[in-house]
Amino acid sequence: MTVEKGKQAPDFTLPANNGEQITLSDLKGKNVVLYFYPKDMTPGCTTEACDFRDHHESFADLDAVILGVSPDPVDSHQKFIDKHDLPFLLLADEDHEVAEQYGVWKLKKSFGKEYYGIERSTFIIDKEGNLAEEYRKVKVQGHVESALEYIRENLS
Repeated sequence: MTVEKGKQAPDFTLPANNGEQITLSDLKGKNVVLYFYPKDMTPGCTTEACDFRDHHESFADLDAVILGVSPDPVDSHQKFIDKHDLPFLLLADEDHEVAEQYGVWKLKKSFGKEYYGIERSTFIIDKEGNLAEEYRKVKVQGHVESALEYIRENLS
């Protein structure tokens, strides 16, 4: 399945750091900021998570729920949340099934080695469950503000 703007976002259920199973379709009626990131505790991912944390209230004011997704297990997510006081859920996509549904599980290169991993991406899903906007190959600097501005201008 591929994701397409204006179409229904692929539904999924994943375990969250709080012990619950989170199903995307259960969040209908709210805007959802679904962001995929490579790994807990790494510099870029920490900066991005802390930016979402620092703007969490502004997203909440626009009736938007933030969900972070990576292949890390829930216990790693909980340590990440505890260390950085993250006020939103992190979901464990250990078999990268959801990342593949959203087309963000990619062949990457680092220091001459090839491996598969998450391409940093964010999807904004409207209150009806449709994909409203997507950001792929995200550069962390200024990204959270852009996502917030999109929701403010288009979905509030």
